[in-house]
Parts: sequence; C-alpha cells; structure tokens
Amino acid sequence: MKALKLTPLIILFISIFISSCQENGVEVIADQEFNKDWLFLKDTVPNGEAINLDDSTWRKLDVPHDWAIEGPFDNKNNARNGGLPIDGIAWYRKHFTLEDKNKNKQVAIEFDGVMDNSKIYVNGNFVGERHYGYSGFEFDITPYIKFGEDNIIAVQLAPEVLSERWYPGAGIYRNVRLKLNEKVHIPQWGTFISTPEVTSEKATVTIKTKLKNATDKPQEIFLETTIVDASNKTMGISTETIEVANDSEKQLTQHMTVVNPSLWDIGKPNLYKAISRVKIKDQIVDEFETEFGIRTIEFKKEGFFLNGKAVELNGVCMHHDLGPLGAAVNYRATERQMQIMQEMGANALRTSHNPPSPEMLQVCDRLGIVVIDEAFDEWKEPKVPNGYSKYFDQWAEKDLRDMIKRDRNHPSVIMWSIGNEILEQGKKDGWKIAKMLNDICHDEDDSRPTTAGFNYYPASFVNQLAAQIDVVGVNYKPAYYGEIREQNPDMIFYGSETSSQTSTRGFYEIPQEYHVNKETNQVSSYDVTVGPPWAYAPDIEFDAQEKNPHSLGEFIWTGFDYLGEPTPYGGRDNSTNGYWNDDWPSHASYFAPVDLVGFPKDRFYLYQSQWTSAPMVHVLPHWNWEGKEGQTIPVYAYTNAEEVELFVNGISFGKKVKGKDLTDVFTEYNGFKKGIYKSKYRLSWQVPYQPGSLKVVAYTNGKQVASKELKTAGKPAKISLVADRNTIKADGKDLSFITVRVEDEEGNLCPKSDNLIKFKVEGSGNLAAVGNGNSASLESFQENYIKSFFGKSLAIIKGTENKGEITITATGENLTTATLTIKTE
Repeated sequence: MKALKLTPLIILFISIFISSCQENGVEVIADQEFNKDWLFLKDTVPNGEAINLDDSTWRKLDVPHDWAIEGPFDNKNNARNGGLPIDGIAWYRKHFTLEDKNKNKQVAIEFDGVMDNSKIYVNGNFVGERHYGYSGFEFDITPYIKFGEDNIIAVQLAPEVLSERWYPGAGIYRNVRLKLNEKVHIPQWGTFISTPEVTSEKATVTIKTKLKNATDKPQEIFLETTIVDASNKTMGISTETIEVANDSEKQLTQHMTVVNPSLWDIGKPNLYKAISRVKIKDQIVDEFETEFGIRTIEFKKEGFFLNGKAVELNGVCMHHDLGPLGAAVNYRATERQMQIMQEMGANALRTSHNPPSPEMLQVCDRLGIVVIDEAFDEWKEPKVPNGYSKYFDQWAEKDLRDMIKRDRNHPSVIMWSIGNEILEQGKKDGWKIAKMLNDICHDEDDSRPTTAGFNYYPASFVNQLAAQIDVVGVNYKPAYYGEIREQNPDMIFYGSETSSQTSTRGFYEIPQEYHVNKETNQVSSYDVTVGPPWAYAPDIEFDAQEKNPHSLGEFIWTGFDYLGEPTPYGGRDNSTNGYWNDDWPSHASYFAPVDLVGFPKDRFYLYQSQWTSAPMVHVLPHWNWEGKEGQTIPVYAYTNAEEVELFVNGISFGKKVKGKDLTDVFTEYNGFKKGIYKSKYRLSWQVPYQPGSLKVVAYTNGKQVASKELKTAGKPAKISLVADRNTIKADGKDLSFITVRVEDEEGNLCPKSDNLIKFKVEGSGNLAAVGNGNSASLESFQENYIKSFFGKSLAIIKGTENKGEITITATGENLTTATLTIKTE
C-alpha cells in the first residue's frame, strides 16, 4: 500500500485544495471536487474497506463513472434495464492526504448520487449508507481522518437488477466533493432563498440561513449576505448577529430588497447570487454562494402563471441517462439535451421519476426552463422486485426532505412531485401516504405546490389521493379532461404524461402499417402506428389541450429516447413479477421525438409546429424509394404556417391548409373509439414516386415563410463531420458532439446507408463514446467504430486538461475520409 502514496499527486491535490480566499489571516477553503484518481474493482472483495488491502492492481479512473455502460449488452442482464450489467458488488477506493494544519477543521464527504445501496468507509470505519441512488448525501468524517497521513475512503455498491423500470446505471455516477469547514459554518443545504413579493419596481428576497456551531462553547456569529446580479454588481447587503449555542444549529432570516429586478422567466434566465459570509470576531470563517432567480409562480384552475403571465406548459418527461455516455453525469451533455428540447419548443421538464442531477437543474436555471422535481416511482406497493418499496418505510421521509432542501433555491423548480403512477392509487387508504408526503413538502417549502402523476382513473380520485395534493397530474387520459373539470370545477390539473407514441428515426413502412412491426424491431416514423396499449398520437393530446384550456399543459413521454424499457417490444411475466424480452435485441426506448444520441425524429417537427412561432416546415419521408417507381408514397408536412404547397421535381401537387385538410391517424386508445382519427395538425399528399426533388413551401397570408427540400441521394461516396461546437474547454470534462453523415457526391444524406465508420482521435482529447440511435443495435458505445443508422451516427469527443487541438478522422470502406479539428482552450 505504501507504494500507492503517489507523492506528486498528493502535492497536486494539496495545491488545488488550498485555493482559497483569505481575510485577516483566516483561510476559508471552498468545497473541492473529489473526482480524480479513484480505484475501482467490480468484485465481491472481503473487507474491501480495510486500510491494509492491496489495491495496487485495481483500475484507476475518475468519477463520475458508470460501469454498466461499458457493457456488454446481453439479454440475461434484462432488457428492461437496458441489457447492460448494472448489478453486482463493486468497490471504489481513494487515497488522499490532509495537512496537519487542518486538524481543527471539520471534514465532510458529499456525494451527489451513488447507484446504489452504497456503504461509505473512511480508514476502515463505517461512516454511513444510502440506498436510493438518486439522493445526494453528506457524512461528517472528521473523527476518522488522520491528518498528515494517508487516508482511504472506500465505497461499496450493491445495485440490483430490476431496481427500476428503466436503465439506472451503476457506480459513483454523480459528482463528489470533499469539504473542509471551520467549526462555525453554514451546513449542507443551509440556505433557503425565496422571493415572496415581486413587482417590476422591486422585489423582496427572503434568505434563511442555518449556522452551525460545532465548538464546545456558545458563539456570537456575524452573518453578512450580499446579493449581486449577473454582472457582479451589488444589489443589496444585509448584516445580522446571532448567538448559537455550542454543538448546535440555528436559523437566521434576512429580508432584502432588490430595486428594478431582472426577472427569471421562460427563455430569459436572469440570475442572481447571494454571497453569505460568516464571521467570528471580524474574521471570515465561511463563505458560501447561492445562485437564485427572482420570479413569482401562481397556479389557478385557469392555468399556470409565471410573473403574472399565463404560460402553457409544453413539457417533456426525461430519464437521467445520457445515451451512449450512460448515467455518469456531464454538464455539457445535459445542457445539449435541454437545448435540443428548447429548439423543439419545450419550456418545461418533469424529472421522471426521481430526483435529477444538480447539473440538470443548473442547466434549466440557465436556459429558462421550468421543472417539476419528482421524488419517487414507487411507494410501498412494488412495481419491480427490487424497487424503492423495499426502503420506503425507513427512507422516504429523509429522501424527500433532502431532495427539497437540495433543490429549493433553483428558480426553475415550480412543483414538487411526490410520485408517479404509484400503485396505492388502487388502495382505499392510499391517500394516507399521499397526505404524509404532501405535508413533508409543505413543511420544507411552502413556496411551491405539490403534484403527482396519476394513471388510475377514476381510482386516484375516488380513493382521494388526488385530493391530497395541490396540482393534479393526469397520465394518458386526454379523453377525460372535460369530465375531470366538470366533476372537480376547482381542481388544478394537467397532462403529466402524454402520448407515448413510438417511432424509429429514418424508418418508414410502405404501405403504411398501423401496428408494430415484429420483424424489424423498428417502428415507422410516419407516427401513425399504435405502440403500447396506453399510447396515442400526439395529435390527440394537441386536440384535448385545445379543447380544455384550463389544463396547465402537457409533458410528453419522453423528450429523449432512453436506455431500457424497450417498449413496444418486450413484455412482462406476471408469474415471476419480472420482465422478459422476447423481442431482443431491443434494449432502449422508442418513445421520444429525439433518438438516443440526440438526432431529431420526424415527430420532433410535429411538436415544433405546435410549440414554436418562428416559421418552419418539415417534410417526410426521405426520397429514396428505388424499385417503387410509380407506386404511391404518402408524403407528410408539419408546419406552424397557414398552408403548405408540395412540389415534386418542380411540379406542384397542390396546397393544403392547416386545420382544414385532415390526415388519418390510427388509435386504439381507451377513451376514444378504435379506428381512424382525423388530424388537423398534419398535412399529407399521396404521391407516385419518381426520383429527384421533394420540396415543401409554407405560406402565411399568402407569403412564403419557410421551405424544405429533400433530394434522392446517389450511392454513398463520402463522410461528413459536423461538430455542435468547434471550441471546447480544456477542463477534462467538456464535450463536442460530432454528427457523422454518409453522403453522396453532391452532399445529400444517404438515408438508407449503414456503412461502418471508424474513428481516430489525436491531440488534446479522446473518443468518449459512439452511437447511432438504433434501439435494437448491440454495438458497443465504447469502441472506435459504429455503423451508420439510416445515414447517421455520432462521435462524442472529450477534451483533456491540455489546451490545444483535437483532430478527428473518420473512415469507411469506399467512402472519402473526413477530418475535423476541435480547439480546446
């Protein structure tokens, strides 16, 4: 073990760790990332926490880390969880040294999330445990630290298969921080900021701050809180003095006024910071920054109001995985997901069905997206054999309170959700748990309402669960919105989970089929196919929302495709309370308008046509139908303009008027008559196929406002590389997402190509992952090659901490090589 003391790394750690601000000779040390140089072994290691354990052969890596995403895919791992090896015992260990001068500090270790059933040890001593992989937590490890010597923190994980209905990931998959605090300090999640009174002229900012005194005598503590705007201009200062007894905590409340506030709003993410400085006898002993926004939220039976203005919630539900990157959190990957959602027109997120990463809420704060922060997918009644029901009685209150305390300063968060489709809806006494969780939310934060997603109708109403929360979420029940309002005239409700339409990017069935194709494991992107029995086309929800304007809006299932739950393929074996998949290799979902790697499907543009105002038009399918010359091909157009004209090789096939000319969509949805639904949200033509040009032109008030053209592609001839960003940070975390296109000589996408593309990365970066959005592909995300899927694939490039350049070279048989350079700075 002594050979692992790694003196150069210790020196580097100390030099970084003691970056601080000083005033009057007292050093204030900020929380430091504790992500580098962990040791990892997936194995049952007896006494894996032991100080004298030889870990010299363990794998060295940085966290966040998801071991399961490395694969391989295997049906025995259960397709419900992505067909990836999420379960088993694994250990993480880290060696570190703290100087003797820190002996009077309080040392804590903070994890944003460990997946899951984690046990934490320091120098062989058991510190604590946490079962819920989505919960953040912190432990005081001061009693176990040996200052000036080598210390070992060890983390044992024991995730189980079917602990979730989707892919949860595995490992220390969120960020870790080591904290060195003075004995008088602000404890974890110790600030709570609200804005109870807001006008355009001024805003009242209420800041509640907990102060901890871990000394053996009472302390007179001076708290100075400064509010600064985005340009770091001081907007107000408040100072208070309070006496805190020894070994105790006390809360102090400050009220401050910000004149002419810049309000946080949808797409207008104006943010402020509250800088809290704790002093003892004029010496700063702690300093803490809290980012927040000034805004008002109000929920009425007529709708949701942000800063006094009605806002229709155009929302998406999202699981936490990042596609080929797995569950390991990355800020840029998270940001890219939500930027793509904004481009579609989404203004809201539901964090289904668990607490999100802190990074997700930071992203939504900074993009101007409102959030429903959700706690649980299970209460006491199990949905899967190893779900949260095993821990609910012991841990539910703590997990819920911790989520709220962690997330309550984010202006993006507008509601607390206590559960999704919980089975207690069917129990006559299920309302008791709903009330208990609702009361916890109100106790921790009285500035936001509670909600839940109910799918049992009318059971959730009859059994009084809906009556226990403030805003009622209704899953997959657009046919009953009018009835709900009629029977509950004062109820505030919305579509908390809608549509569940399934499709595959780039795949079209000719002739059109209304049922899932069990031979291809792909679903037609015409989006008329029936998927799971509860699903229905987006058009039905659009119509229901339009006819029921009292609904706050909808949250589609889902924004992005995700790993696991490969609906509409696979199924459930009720005899074993488990899940099987007779449609392997399907192992990822088909639900979203965006595929697993972030490429928009056609449905993306259907939502964009309803949720955005900038003129747009989209046309489908592709125009490569060799062998079908003269046969009829259905052509669809989506637009937010008034009408669209279709041209084939320059010849007009006529104009269609949105809202007047209807398109057939099939439905088997319960609540509607089975059969053809006439959609006013799509325009369509029946076109005899001839190769060449397919073009749509959109008009409003008779004026052309948008157009889009597809051309029949020739043979695959070259590779095209397009980066989402050509310059990234040299911080070892930032990413560039490279779209890889297979094109003909003229630069047209070859929509049926499946060429194998190989990648070579040189310079100040590496290949983090590859993917192609194919939910039925068992290709590894970790290799340096991937097949194109309907003409496209993705390469994810991660920079190192070295400034310079990254050169990406893509090659394929009989294709012209492509090269792209990314700068790191």
